[in-house]
Amino acid sequence: MNIKTFHLGALKANCYIAETGNGQCVAVDIGGTPRMVIEYLRMNNLKLTKILLTHGHFDHIDGVEAVRRETGAEVFIHENDVPKLSSEDLSLRASMYFLSSDPFMPVEKYTVIHDGDEIHDGDYTFRVLHTPGHTKGSVCYITEDTVFSGDTIFCCSIGRTDFPDGSIDEMIQSIRKVCMIDGDLKLLAGHNEPSTLDYERKNNPYMVKYGDKND
Repeated sequence: MNIKTFHLGALKANCYIAETGNGQCVAVDIGGTPRMVIEYLRMNNLKLTKILLTHGHFDHIDGVEAVRRETGAEVFIHENDVPKLSSEDLSLRASMYFLSSDPFMPVEKYTVIHDGDEIHDGDYTFRVLHTPGHTKGSVCYITEDTVFSGDTIFCCSIGRTDFPDGSIDEMIQSIRKVCMIDGDLKLLAGHNEPSTLDYERKNNPYMVKYGDKND
């Protein structure tokens, strides 16, 4: 799978454009700077069919509605994070208003997803793994040799759990879920550099501490 990484919005969150065959592609999170995504699609003759959201914080959704309107792509988000799509408060944008002068654009159309759902696009299938902890509706998307982990697992770290709907207890359970994914898949997180599952199992202190425990 050919994957292009962008660092978008005020917090430079990772946005991934993954080609799925026959000139189609999906985006994983669009945290701002929608024109950059739209121009990339145009210059590479790609049709964006789906936008997969790992969670609903503003630094992952700020560019979604503009790109959705331009491309007609279908937006997917876990049911627990749906309220964030239309709320500056719940998406944390209001508390960080100083980071962006662009107007807030609520996401007007979306499809709700749940743990275990499969999203098909082109030659690929993206399996939804519900991984609450950073938010109630955080998910990872698993496809062939890649995990898009959002703000659940970073290279040698994890997402924050001190936001209003975060939970360290839920995060620990989600860490265990990710650790149990079969194989040494590439790990593409919502922030920072890429990694692999085997590297994280051995070097991420949270995965080392919690990943192999079942109690």
